[in-house]
Amino acid sequence: MRPESLFPLFKSVSTLKGIGPRLQALIGKVAGDHIIDLAFHLPAGLVSRVRLEQLSETALTRQVIVKALVRQHTPSRNRRIPYRVVCQVGDDLLTLTFFNGREDYLRRQLPEGSLRLISGKLEQYSGEFQITHPDHILSPDEEDLIPVHEPVYPLTAGLTNGALIKASRQYMETVPQLPEWIDPALLQREKWESWKACLEKAHTPEGEGDLSPNAPARQRLAYDELLSNQLALELVRRSMKRKPGRALVGNGSLRDAIERSLPFKLTHAQNVALSEIFADLSAPHRMLRLLQGDVGSGKTVVAVMAIAQAIEAGAQAALMAPTEILARQHMAAITPLAEAVGLKTALLTGRLKGKKRDAVLQQLASGEIHIAIGTHALFQDDVIYHDLGLAIIDEQHRFGVHQRLALSSKGRDGNGGVDVLVMTATPIPRTLALTAYGDMDVSIIAEKPPGRKPVDTRAIEVERLDDVAGSLGRKLKDGERIYWVCPLVEESEVSDLAAAEDRFGYLERLYPGQVGLVHGKMKADEKDTAMERFVSGETRILVATTVIEVGVDVPEATVMIIEHAERFGLAQLHQLRGRVGRGGLHGACLLLYAGPLGETQKARLNIMRETEDGFRIAEEDLRLRGAGELLGTRQSGLPVFKMADLQEHGRLLSIARDDARVFLENDKALATPRGQAVRTLLYLFERDSAIKYLQSG
Repeated sequence: MRPESLFPLFKSVSTLKGIGPRLQALIGKVAGDHIIDLAFHLPAGLVSRVRLEQLSETALTRQVIVKALVRQHTPSRNRRIPYRVVCQVGDDLLTLTFFNGREDYLRRQLPEGSLRLISGKLEQYSGEFQITHPDHILSPDEEDLIPVHEPVYPLTAGLTNGALIKASRQYMETVPQLPEWIDPALLQREKWESWKACLEKAHTPEGEGDLSPNAPARQRLAYDELLSNQLALELVRRSMKRKPGRALVGNGSLRDAIERSLPFKLTHAQNVALSEIFADLSAPHRMLRLLQGDVGSGKTVVAVMAIAQAIEAGAQAALMAPTEILARQHMAAITPLAEAVGLKTALLTGRLKGKKRDAVLQQLASGEIHIAIGTHALFQDDVIYHDLGLAIIDEQHRFGVHQRLALSSKGRDGNGGVDVLVMTATPIPRTLALTAYGDMDVSIIAEKPPGRKPVDTRAIEVERLDDVAGSLGRKLKDGERIYWVCPLVEESEVSDLAAAEDRFGYLERLYPGQVGLVHGKMKADEKDTAMERFVSGETRILVATTVIEVGVDVPEATVMIIEHAERFGLAQLHQLRGRVGRGGLHGACLLLYAGPLGETQKARLNIMRETEDGFRIAEEDLRLRGAGELLGTRQSGLPVFKMADLQEHGRLLSIARDDARVFLENDKALATPRGQAVRTLLYLFERDSAIKYLQSG
C-alpha cells in the first residue's frame, strides 16, 4: 500500500483551486494528472526583473518593474492599430501597447489618474519607451505579488505560465517532509539538502545557474529518480536470481562438434561471452542475460553454442525473432550447424497453418524437435514444449517485457524456470543499458570476426543522385546487390522527401526487371516475398524504407545508398550500413544529403565517416539526440525520466546503481529505517510493482 504521507501528492490536480476540467486536461498533457506530476514538472526558464525609479536606455530589452501614473487612454477603432495607454514614470513617458485591447477592461485595470505597478519588457518605439502587453498590472500595495524571479514552465497551447505558478504556490504548502532515503555519507559529500527543500528550490530559481541540470537541487532530484529506477531493477534481478532454475550442465560433446565444423575460429570476445553464458546455464538459478554485439560481431554463433549446452543437458531451446524475415534467416544460418551434429530444427511463424503446424506442435511436445525458431508464434497458448530449457530473444527492444516472460514461462513445470538470453545488434550506451536492462547481466562482443572488411562510407549531395544511380550498372554486372533506402513511403504534400515508390519507378526505368520494393505499408507476406526475391537474386536492387534495418543478411549486398541521410539517427544509419559488406566483398555506404546541414546533422555524417565502432556511435547518438529518441522510448520499454538526464547525470546513475546493490545486499527486506524510507521512494516514483519482489523476512 502507498504510504499515507504520499496521499496529498497523488491527489488529482483538479483538487487545486482554479483548476477546472479545461485546465486539468491541459496540465495532464504537459505534466500528468496528479499533483506529484506537477511537482516533477520543473521550470525550463526564468524571468528576472529589475525595479526602476527612472526609465533608462541601459534597461532596454530587460524585464522591469515600474511605478507609473496613468495619464491618458488612446483607444483604437482599427484592429491593425493597437490600443495605447500613456503613463508617466519619474520624468519619462511610458506607452503601454495592447493589440486587440478591450476598452472597458483596460479602463478598469488602468483608471486615468491612478498609480499602478507595471511589469514587462522595456522597449523603444519611434524614440519613446514602451511595454507591449505588460505581464502584471497591480495596485501599489500589491508589490509583493510581482516576483523579482519568475520561473518559466514548459507549456502547451492554451496553458499559461501564470496558471502553473499559481498551482505550484498552492501544492507546495501541502508537500510533506519525507524520511531520508539517501545514504548519509553521500548526502554529506554532495552537500544536498532534504527532498522537500530541493523541490522548493527547483521551483523557485533565482538565476540561470539554478536551471542547470547540475544545480545541487536538481542533481538531488535526479538522483532520487535514478535511485528508484536502479532499486526497482535490482529487486527484479534478485527475484529472478532467486527463482529456481535448473542447472543445464552439458558434457561439451555437441559444442565441441559444432566448433570443429565452423569455417573460422571464435574470437576472444565471443569466447568471453560464451564462458559467462555457460556459467549462467550451469548455475541452479534462472539466467537473464543481455548479449550486446555490434552489427556482424557473430552473435548467432554464440547463440548456437548456448543452445548446444542446453540440449546436451537434455532440454530444448527456442529462438524468437521480431519478424518472419529474421526468423527465416536465423533458420537458414542455424540449421546446417545443427544438422551437422544430428539436431532437428523447426520454424514456427504465423504463416504456418493447418496440418504442417499441427505436425510441428506434435514434434515439439514429444521432444523430437530440439530447436524451435520463430516469431511470437513460439509462445501462443497451444504451443507446448516437451522440455524448454533456454529461450533466446533477438532484438529485445522490439518486444515488450511481457512477451519475454510469456516465452520463459513455457518451461516444463510452467513456473517460468526457463533461462533467457536476449540479443541485440543495437549498441546501447552504458547509461541506457543500466536504466533499460539493469535487471539483466550483460555480455558484450566488442570485436568483429576476422576477415570482415571496413565499409567505405561517403557523404554525397543529393544533386548527384543521377550520377550515383547511373554508376550502379557496373556493380550489377559483377553480380553484386544494392540497397536503396528512402525515408518515406509515398509523396506527401507536406514533405519534399524522396518517396520509396517514386524512387522504385525511377530505378526500374534504368534497370528494368531488376528492382524490388519493400515498405512499411505492405502486408507481411508481400514484404517477405519482395525480400525473398532479393535474397535469391531475382531482383538486384532493393528500394526500401527502414524495414530492412535489423538483422537482414544478404552476403552479395555490397552497396547501401541512404537518401536524405541527414534525417536519420546515427544508430539507424549504423544499422543500415551494417547490412553490406558481409560476404567478404568490399562494401560501400553512400549517404545522400540535402544541404544546408545543421550542426547536429553535420556531426552525425562526420561520425559515420570516421568510425564503424557501434558503441562509440551509440554514445555520440545519445549526446546528439538524448535518450528518449535513441531507441524510440515508447517501443523500447525505456523508462521515461522527468528530472534525470542521462547525458548530464551519468555519474549519478553509476552511484545509484552501486548504492542500490550494496543497500539491498544488507537490507533485503527493506526493514531498517532507511529501508522504510526507500519504500517511500519507490512509491513516490510509482515503482510499486518492484515492492512485490521483496524477499520476505
